[in-house]
Amino acid sequence: MTRVLIVDDSPTEVYVLQNILENNGFDVLSADNAEEGIKMAKAQKPDLILMDVVMPGMNGFQATRALTKDPETASIPIIIVTTKDQETDRVWGLRQGAKDYIAKPVTEEDLVSKVRAILAG
Repeated sequence: MTRVLIVDDSPTEVYVLQNILENNGFDVLSADNAEEGIKMAKAQKPDLILMDVVMPGMNGFQATRALTKDPETASIPIIIVTTKDQETDRVWGLRQGAKDYIAKPVTEEDLVSKVRAILAG
């Protein structure tokens, strides 16, 4: 089963994303901050990561950069899922190594189609 790691400090967002993914056949892990997300990515080796940007401590842009620069986790695709929907944020997120960028609130159709497209290569 395809494993997706959600890194988001909002329990509500994690719940929404987890429900969407589980209803579409994905196995879901979650971390409530960037540091924990990096540790879980190294330990669990998920097939894909959904990364929030605005979190206490390290932000999602920093975590994305750290994961994509680390040879141990560089092959794990990351989709940034955030309320920051400015074009400059999108460009910056992709520059940090993210494969895609989704603005919240997400729709089930948009999320699942983007996750499947990235996993398909």
